[in-house]
Amino acid sequence: MLGAFAACGDAAYRAHGDTLVEQQATLAGADSWPWTSWLASVRAEQGRVREAHALAEHALSRFPRSGVAVHALAHAEHELGAGPESTAMLDRWLTHDPQAVQSGHLNWHAALQSIASGDFADARRRGDAALRRDDVGMRAATNWRLLLAGQEPAGRSDPEHVRELLAAPGGMAEVFHTFNLALALAVEAATDELEVLARRAAADRRPEHREVLAPVVRALAEITAGRPEAAADTLGALGEKAERIGGVRVEREIIQDTLARALVDAGDPIRAAELLHHRTTTRHHHTYEDLLLSAR
Repeated sequence: MLGAFAACGDAAYRAHGDTLVEQQATLAGADSWPWTSWLASVRAEQGRVREAHALAEHALSRFPRSGVAVHALAHAEHELGAGPESTAMLDRWLTHDPQAVQSGHLNWHAALQSIASGDFADARRRGDAALRRDDVGMRAATNWRLLLAGQEPAGRSDPEHVRELLAAPGGMAEVFHTFNLALALAVEAATDELEVLARRAAADRRPEHREVLAPVVRALAEITAGRPEAAADTLGALGEKAERIGGVRVEREIIQDTLARALVDAGDPIRAAELLHHRTTTRHHHTYEDLLLSAR
């Protein structure tokens, strides 16, 4: 139930969820591994990365099988660019229970660390072996990152399955879900379908769909059509409103990745470097960011 707060596009509601976790963690004390695990997740999402890392490790020292704690640790290590050290940690945790409910998602985190450190073959292997057909969002997010870095993607989602999901009653129900489906269309370079989806979102009465989802999908269409200048203008104008796309930091970061790639392809590498400066100067492994900033 706590995950519902993080999944909400309303910043005030997410903050309320954070406050509840902070209060409960204080009441329970540091030796309560469940609440320390949840507090680690909150701190990771707040950008308090080293604090999140320490809390997650403390929770795991109390209960090594805490899925919430290992997930929070994966988020913190993503922000730090821990690379192979993080993938090894996740693999050790999964070895004890390969069928753990977190298996697919933690393998996705490991794939991102492999991309960060330039091990694209491992990222593709995890994308193909660990992500199921219905893991459309994680598969698309992995493949779009690989494509932005000029790399071959892993196995793609079935385009017909993506279209079925979009046409289903829940296809436009939640902003972040629709955004993931748009990423899957972008991986397929389905420009026409992206443009249709952007118009549909722009006509939606809900502010997040109209003001955030529509321009992001439009920018993806511009990228796939080979118009990076237009994509850069659209995403650049969006600014901090991109936060309202939903999801968590590691998931929303892909919008920044797309803007950086568009800026470089549009001939503005200096602005792209400024955009990613905080990542290239704080992450231990950032081959991915270096490739985003490289002309193709």
